[in-house]
Amino acid sequence: MKPVILCYERCTTCKKALKWVSEMGYEVEVRPIKEENPTAEELRQWHERSGLPLKRFFNTSGNLYKEMKLKDKLPEMSEEEQYQLLATDGMLVKRPLLVAEKGVFPGFRQEQWEEILG
Repeated sequence: MKPVILCYERCTTCKKALKWVSEMGYEVEVRPIKEENPTAEELRQWHERSGLPLKRFFNTSGNLYKEMKLKDKLPEMSEEEQYQLLATDGMLVKRPLLVAEKGVFPGFRQEQWEEILG
C-alpha cells in the first residue's frame, strides 16, 4: 500500500510536509482533502489505527471549526457523531493527514512521519 497524504493545496503546513516528503524521496499518493473528503468509515479506521484521541483529527485552528463552535459541542457528541461530522467537510479534518501501512498521523511532525514512512 502506497502511503497517502490528505492535504489542502493552500495550507502552508501541507506544502512544508510535501516538500519534506519529496526531499526525503518517499513515494506517496496525494489526496486533496477538500475535493475528496474522507468518509466516516475511513476516519473511524484511521482513528483506531492511530491510537490518538479523536479530537486530534479535528482542525481546531480552522475557521469552520470556530464558526461551528465545536470546542463546546464535541464533548457532548458521540464518536459516531464526530466521524459523521468530520466526513461532511474536509476543512474540519486536521491536515496534512498521513495514512500508511505503519500508522496514521494527523498534522506534520517530522519525527512521527519518519517513523511511519521509514
